[in-house]
Amino acid sequence: MVISNRPDVRALRVAESHGVRTEILVPRKEETRETYDARLLTALNAAGVDAKDGVVLLAGFMRLLSPGFVAFYRNRILNIHPSLLPAFPGLEAQKQALDHGAKVSGCTVHFVVPEVDAGPIILQRSVEVKEGDTVEALSARILRQEHLLYPRAVKLFVEGKLRITGKRVVIGD
Repeated sequence: MVISNRPDVRALRVAESHGVRTEILVPRKEETRETYDARLLTALNAAGVDAKDGVVLLAGFMRLLSPGFVAFYRNRILNIHPSLLPAFPGLEAQKQALDHGAKVSGCTVHFVVPEVDAGPIILQRSVEVKEGDTVEALSARILRQEHLLYPRAVKLFVEGKLRITGKRVVIGD
């Protein structure tokens, strides 16, 4: 199932073209994060995404999940972020990298914890910051790497090859 908080995302069209169920859950102005997450949890449960065997993959999901939601899917929520965490967490990571004068940026797949972009790191891939780079140019190069890295991390997860030890992810059989 693909759930989006925005109706205009490409992932919805791709999912539908492959016969994958989709749902759009636009946040309501008056609702709290917990109320939105309860609706999200209901949709996931209806699709059979349970806390024991399910996995939640975030991509471009620009909302903070409530601690209760994260706890329900503990160590079963993955996210992709356009920087080499722990550097440049949160919004506008590529702009942060350029503003800071970073020579290297990249992307990180990590487990989600209640704190923003602070979960155990699964995989990372670096991307050179070129002289004269714009946010758009750097973002495009990072996005290409995200599209390669995220499926690899998901495969490792599904194959049971990821083990969390403290803040570290150990990859192996």
